[in-house]
Amino acid sequence: MSVMPGDSYCEACGHPLGSPTCASCGAAAVDADGYCERCGLRQPTGRDHAELVLPGGAAALTDKGLRRARNEDAVTLLEAGGSVVTVVCDGVGSSPRADEASAVAVETAAAALARGLPEEEAFALAGRAVAKLATSLDDAPACTYVSAVAEPGGRVRLAWAGDTRAYLLPGGELLTEDDVVATGEITAWLGADADGAAPHVRTLTPPRPGLLLVCSDGLWRYLEGYAFPASGTPVEMAREMLRHALDSGGQDNVTIVVIPLGEAHE
Repeated sequence: MSVMPGDSYCEACGHPLGSPTCASCGAAAVDADGYCERCGLRQPTGRDHAELVLPGGAAALTDKGLRRARNEDAVTLLEAGGSVVTVVCDGVGSSPRADEASAVAVETAAAALARGLPEEEAFALAGRAVAKLATSLDDAPACTYVSAVAEPGGRVRLAWAGDTRAYLLPGGELLTEDDVVATGEITAWLGADADGAAPHVRTLTPPRPGLLLVCSDGLWRYLEGYAFPASGTPVEMAREMLRHALDSGGQDNVTIVVIPLGEAHE
């Protein structure tokens, strides 16, 4: 017998009793990081692909893409006081536990914005939450950041740091400016090593009804020459843009938020 009463580990395979079962090979050998110690497969999680649609039509989706082992993007989308609030963060790949950084940032910032706090304060709160994840400056999780609050009258409030973007559709006007140097490295982020980064803040009122697109670089790297969807619901348009990103290579995690501005988009 491999297991006796009171045992904590299997004598045959050496794995802890009660370990999660691998979705591929069936072995009870999934470690704390989500990898099967027998076949090496990383187990699927709720962040590999997720979608959210609000009653008013605004939609968000996130997908790990085709080349990454896990999704280090995070997104939240909610309604508060008649406004639609979204926050998208992209974990900095060179930092440890980047997925934790993006998750805590979106949760903290969205809660602050939903309470009516200013963009700068929401950003600061998210920054402190991410900084608390660090054990040292050499072990500092980090993420980029963009938030958007779409008000009932059509006004949009944006805040960002890094290279996560916002666009105005249908024309594809870029509403944010990347914090990057010529080599493509980002110069602003959230994290314990962020050196007091402050967000860019912009407020605008589009001249006509349209759509706000907020996305990570997993989409926008493939937008040059791309014809945005001209019809469909926001979630259908988001799915079409995701298909484009995956068909184009899907090299990074992909997060897409589509929010109607002004009159409802049909």
